[in-house]
Amino acid sequence: MKGHFISPTITIRRSEERGHAIHEGLDARHSFSFANYHDPAHMGYRSLRVINDDTVAPGKGFGMHPHKSMEIFTFIVEGSLRHEDSIGNGRVIKAGEFQYMSAGSGVLHSELNPSPDTPVKLLQIWITPAQPGGDPRYQDFDVSQLSRRDGLALLASPDGRDGSISIRQNAEVLHGLLPRGESVLLKESADRPYTWLQLVRGSLGLGDESLHPGDAAAFDHAELELTAREDAEFLLFRLG
Repeated sequence: MKGHFISPTITIRRSEERGHAIHEGLDARHSFSFANYHDPAHMGYRSLRVINDDTVAPGKGFGMHPHKSMEIFTFIVEGSLRHEDSIGNGRVIKAGEFQYMSAGSGVLHSELNPSPDTPVKLLQIWITPAQPGGDPRYQDFDVSQLSRRDGLALLASPDGRDGSISIRQNAEVLHGLLPRGESVLLKESADRPYTWLQLVRGSLGLGDESLHPGDAAAFDHAELELTAREDAEFLLFRLG
């Protein structure tokens, strides 16, 4: 994977380096190849296949469409999104809420910005499951309701521990909140030694480098300290 190397094990992916697509009612930034954006150097990271940073205009969205054999996560950053699917789920997901849908053997769903005047900003993430198929599954929750350790809340894991969502891959998804000046040490994991960090808001220090909204860092087999240079919100993906 090409990018800005700051050590033998750390690669920075800047926001402006991502793929950019504008469709009717959608402004999207793609961390990895997606739809009409194709870059052989950025096809994914381990089982992490998609991170789309989407802004959806009022009243716009994605009509009913199929998915199969993919672990799909949606994190609402600003605004709200109406979700409906073929397994009976339907609700409006609001800012700060995290949604999981395992497409399994196949599912249809739609996503619409229900507001007449406010855009919705979201991150949509796809993780390839360890095995295809299985029954489709759905779950959502407010990230503010989860317990935190050193600013980190576990959203998803293979075993569903600590109240997290149980997913079909050797991966963990964590939500981070660090007030300005505070730090967290990310220790190496023997089971999941590969990490992708996606900054949502604020600024993070990683060595001599600063990460800004939309920036990402990939690293493996490393112990690193993150320091909030401004109040920071981010997602961490620990991958096998």
